Amino acid sequence: MPAYKAAQTIERTYNEIPFDTVDEVILVDDASPDETTETAKRLGIHHVITHNMNKGYGGNQKTCYSKALELGGDIIIMVHPDYQYTPKLIKAMTSIIGEDLYPVVFGSRILGKGALKGGMPIYKYIANRLLTFSQNLLMSQKLSEYHTGYRAFSADVLRSIDFMKCDDDFIFDNEIIAQIFFKGHEIAEVTCPTKYFEEASSINFARSSKYGLGVLGVSVKYFLTKLGLMNWRLLK
Repeated sequence: MPAYKAAQTIERTYNEIPFDTVDEVILVDDASPDETTETAKRLGIHHVITHNMNKGYGGNQKTCYSKALELGGDIIIMVHPDYQYTPKLIKAMTSIIGEDLYPVVFGSRILGKGALKGGMPIYKYIANRLLTFSQNLLMSQKLSEYHTGYRAFSADVLRSIDFMKCDDDFIFDNEIIAQIFFKGHEIAEVTCPTKYFEEASSINFARSSKYGLGVLGVSVKYFLTKLGLMNWRLLK
């Protein structure tokens, strides 16, 4: 769980984790100014890591995945502790990987109209659809969305890519997808309900715009590298 200012929502998220499936929980607090670390420890989360300075959303994920691999996890799931996604889908996502159907599974807010039902702002929904359409064209894929924060990976997939090369900001999510596809791995999707409310994490319009341009840049670099017209260091 990559956390930032999640003290008010960790408990609701944690209480929905299926512990008959999950062996270890890791929470990385990215230098939150609230009681995120203290709340996580009070809940009994064994692996709580606190960054002394904010490393960004991507930097937080790097710590999460590195720790999960260090602990010897076979299937590694990222779910945000802001209760925007329900951990109840963990069983379904891990079963797809555990049965060797797909090595990576995303919880999609777009399948089944979950995003709009959950209150996603309309401008974010439209941007999501436009970006995903462009990305699918450039990357020759058919994902319903590239921007979900609910992801499950086999450990072998994470070991096969160099995610430490990815950006420390929000663009990390799309760079790691580019690495996964470039290595020839497939990604499955499951319908995921989502919730938008005051305490849930979100980025403002300015950062969303910067993120959108960065996403397109990732897809263009991937496209050019696949054509042999560019040698993008992230895909080496």
